[in-house]
Amino acid sequence: MDPDNTANPYRIRRDAPPSPRSATPPRSGGCAWIVLSLILAGLLALTWIGIVASAGAGFAMAEGTMDSMWEENVLEDNGASDDVAVLDVTGLISNLAIDATGMTMVESLKDQLELAAEAPNVKGVLLKIDSPGGEVLASDDIYRELKEFQDRTGKPVVASMSGLAASGGYYIAAACRWIVANELTITGSIGVIMHSYNYRGLMDKVGIQPQVFKSGRFKDMLSGDKAPEEILPETRDMVQAMIDETFERFKTVVREGRNHAQQENAGTGKPLVEDWEEYADGRILSGKQAFDLGFVDELGNFDQARSRIETLLGGDPVNLIEYQQPFSLGNMFRLFGKTEDPQIKIDLGLNLPTLQAGRLYFLGTNFVQ
Repeated sequence: MDPDNTANPYRIRRDAPPSPRSATPPRSGGCAWIVLSLILAGLLALTWIGIVASAGAGFAMAEGTMDSMWEENVLEDNGASDDVAVLDVTGLISNLAIDATGMTMVESLKDQLELAAEAPNVKGVLLKIDSPGGEVLASDDIYRELKEFQDRTGKPVVASMSGLAASGGYYIAAACRWIVANELTITGSIGVIMHSYNYRGLMDKVGIQPQVFKSGRFKDMLSGDKAPEEILPETRDMVQAMIDETFERFKTVVREGRNHAQQENAGTGKPLVEDWEEYADGRILSGKQAFDLGFVDELGNFDQARSRIETLLGGDPVNLIEYQQPFSLGNMFRLFGKTEDPQIKIDLGLNLPTLQAGRLYFLGTNFVQ
């Protein structure tokens, strides 16, 4: 017996005072639920506001004018009485939606040109271009809008080429009364391309055979699962004829645009050299080379382009403005609610250009990633 419990150090002595229990605060699960409830209530309130704002915006657009979709922002206030609108063409030119409202690049530029046409204080447009080109139809639509704007209003459009204004980027610049490029601007690339991949060899390796039911012998003419020997010579001829026809349109745009600019500028711009078509073979040009060949009128940066449009307008200073779409909760929630159709994607381990099969492009393909 060991009454004092000295032999077993792990036993509690009977005469030892009881150990005080640590005071553990009670768990508080209610606070977290309260915070979560408040967050959810706030999101629901914002959603309701967004729905109401979206409906109100739609009513305003239906009953009001295009001015409700845009607001004027002053980029540079020089205390002048006349303004010049600055418009941007940045990135791939296409008819795809560029924002949550579903508006395309073509529609956006058309709206802004209409605002510049209606505003009496806006005397011209500065068009900033930084684009490798893009879809044939979208490029041609923008070209026609710029040409029609100048013919209808008499307000000049001066193009300011940034780091890149190739193919379709130059196509739209050809509509402008004056073109300014930096010496290091990458431009040119006058030509047309239709791009696709033939993956029949890969299908044969994995044992996949296509089954095609068609209404005519050329219905699958652009299919990528046809063996090379199955591609008819007539198919190649038809596609090439389409390319050649579109290419002739490109050259016509360059010829007519540059000649019209010469007439409007009373010969003060840079005329095309006689053999300019020899350089319209898809090659890229520096700004300096483009100037020497007459594809651009002047070398310089955006400030030089601004000075040029001031000269065309009489030499007085001008204010620079831009058009922006105002913030809308309706647009924000439309963006959150946007969903994509289910797709099956196969990773081939290749970094391929994001061109859509079957579409024609005015595109400098060296710059597509």
